[in-house]
Amino acid sequence: MKRNGSRFNPFLLPARRALLLLAVGLIVVVAGFGDNKKRKALPPPPADLPGHVNYLVEQLHGVMLEDAGAITDEIQKLVLGHLQEWMAHQTPSAVDVRRELETVFSGLHYPSSGEPATFAQTWNGQVVIGAGYTLGWTDYDRANVLAIFSSRLGQSHLVTVTNFVPRTDMHYTVLDEPNSDVLRFFAYGYRLGASQPRLSVVFYSFDGKDLKSLWESRDIYDGKITIGKDAVVIRYLREDEYIREQAHGRNPSRYRTLYAITPAGLEVRSDETIPF
Repeated sequence: MKRNGSRFNPFLLPARRALLLLAVGLIVVVAGFGDNKKRKALPPPPADLPGHVNYLVEQLHGVMLEDAGAITDEIQKLVLGHLQEWMAHQTPSAVDVRRELETVFSGLHYPSSGEPATFAQTWNGQVVIGAGYTLGWTDYDRANVLAIFSSRLGQSHLVTVTNFVPRTDMHYTVLDEPNSDVLRFFAYGYRLGASQPRLSVVFYSFDGKDLKSLWESRDIYDGKITIGKDAVVIRYLREDEYIREQAHGRNPSRYRTLYAITPAGLEVRSDETIPF
């Protein structure tokens, strides 16, 4: 028997039917996947700010820090926009700013966290306010924001914003230099490590408009910092030495570097070995 001028093979029919069924099945699966995506569309965010921030932070779960920029930027915009409006007609203290940020992040649930880090310093006829926070959604995925506000005569405005070292928490020490033409302060924080925490430090200078880094050091193994009026001491371990000595049941050496605080930044004055 011939069909369309070619020899008819009855054994090809089951194969053709199978291919047809497979194609139909794929269409159904793809259509169903599209429906699932529609069904999983997020509802609109809550109207209140803490709820809105939590709504965005929940979207960070399962997202690595490197891929989180769009969401963390949106959170930053919300938080700083609120602070600008809240501060506009007042000169809040560091404690006031901390409490306001705590309210902003009050809707977060473990493992998410929003930890405020604030300071207020009188300088050059104004109060310079550091309004910062550490946003975390795991122990390791943490983003830092530091906003600098200037307040005069009960009116405050945002001057500049920077992002401190990622994956750390954030603390400050402001230098008391009342006659200086710049306000200088240290921001430092710790990143969790497999064996020891890592210290990161940035020495900032603020001239009333711009924030400049004078000196910085990142990921100092088991670093500990002491900041005095004229000097900074950092104690630390050397990671490879620590691992090697611990493998043999011995304590490694610890190291201590003394830095003088100079107009240009930090200058090494001594670097010595000390007992563990």
